[in-house]
Amino acid sequence: MIEQQQKLVLSPYMEIYELVVPKDNLLRQIKELVDFEFIYDELLDKYCLDNGRNAVPPIRMFKYLLLKAIYDLSDVDVVERSKYDMSFKYFLDMAPEETVINPSSLTKFRKLRLKDMNLLDMLISKTVQIALDKKIIKSKSIIVDATHTKSRYNQKTLRQTLQEQSKNLRRTVYEVDETMKEKFPNKNTEDSLEKELEYCKQLLSIVKDNEDVCSYPKVQEKLNLLEESVKDDLEHLETSKDNDAKIGHKTADTSFFGYKTHIAMTEERIITAATITSGEKVDGKELPALVRKSRAAGMNVETVIGDKAYSSKENIDAAKDNHYELISRLNSIVTQGNRTKPDEFEFNKDAGMYQCKAGHLAIHKYLDKRKTEGKNPRMTYFFDIEKCKRCPYKAVCYKEGAKKKTYTETLVCDSHSEQAQFQETAHFKEMAKERYKIEAKNSELKHRHGYDVASSSGLIGMEMQGAMAIFAVNLKRIIKLISEK
Repeated sequence: MIEQQQKLVLSPYMEIYELVVPKDNLLRQIKELVDFEFIYDELLDKYCLDNGRNAVPPIRMFKYLLLKAIYDLSDVDVVERSKYDMSFKYFLDMAPEETVINPSSLTKFRKLRLKDMNLLDMLISKTVQIALDKKIIKSKSIIVDATHTKSRYNQKTLRQTLQEQSKNLRRTVYEVDETMKEKFPNKNTEDSLEKELEYCKQLLSIVKDNEDVCSYPKVQEKLNLLEESVKDDLEHLETSKDNDAKIGHKTADTSFFGYKTHIAMTEERIITAATITSGEKVDGKELPALVRKSRAAGMNVETVIGDKAYSSKENIDAAKDNHYELISRLNSIVTQGNRTKPDEFEFNKDAGMYQCKAGHLAIHKYLDKRKTEGKNPRMTYFFDIEKCKRCPYKAVCYKEGAKKKTYTETLVCDSHSEQAQFQETAHFKEMAKERYKIEAKNSELKHRHGYDVASSSGLIGMEMQGAMAIFAVNLKRIIKLISEK
């Protein structure tokens, strides 16, 4: 049964918050800035209203997840810190003497209450509305880019993941007490997930029994991460990797296994829209959705600023149709006007190569400069034929017995003369200088809010992580801009 959270907390110790939580504390500022009642309204139909035990208020559960995103903590650590950190208790609307939740409740809340919500768009829209109400957003342009997040399992088997986490725990314990080596069980040498799990459980038990070693925060953090993998992710132990994650390319020679978050941000550095895809998706395809979502959140979008990945013919045409200017420099390869099979082959700007529908990148290319009368030069891209033979799309893409697989396009160098002229104007060059701002935002998400690695498996989990991280960075930015006014 759900109860309204906003009720009078009767405790003789409430005044302590005024003494120990200063006015400039980040959590106090967020609490005063945001009316979290919208969470209660959104989740009302996910709870029973008149039967069963009283549930932990959904606003408080949501705030626990927000604290995780702000401070990059595990479920166990955010609950542990809430026991003694008065700013956490104040933010959670708890009495100083009130007990905290069981960490496992957060897993249930994510999976049972938040699973079917469009949390990403809802939280971004909420922060944009706050920024507009506070008259912080004055620009009419958005900057677009994509950032990658590695899969939690990063193409490793679950056994390899557990091995890595147990190794990190042992290494941290040795820094504190080297004699613990003698107490640890023998490492598992068999290729067996069950035996690796058993080893991890024994390791955890021995470490937890040593109170002196556990008293060190750095040991406790590594212990909690390993314990969370063993206990809270059991439904993933039958899979060898994250099935939703895919291989993406940062350059022609470097790749990652995971997801991409496509972001739109104002010049004031407030994120106005985001879409999350598997790692192989190209950046430019997400531009129409980012513009549409930004406008739905309340933004008046007149200008879009992006790198060359967004200068496709489709995006240039969409900009004209939807009445905004596109500040994206032309790329002679990306912006062809007469491509064949555009749905099967996409250009990857970072790698400088085309990739097929399955996400496989061309391994090399050849420019045929020989011109016959009335014809332009052609670029041919060559794919790894061995991958084509095993590809799930080979029925429509690969001809049995073929010795090579290529994709050829005709280069049309003068097909975008209007955009080419526009990018030489002083206005274009001045607006293009704003693009650097989004690089710093991507870095903030990764290095301060744990967005470099997915915290769970699957696209749904990644969207939830993205929603909380973006909500956190937007609130921090709004508070900073308010203080500067």
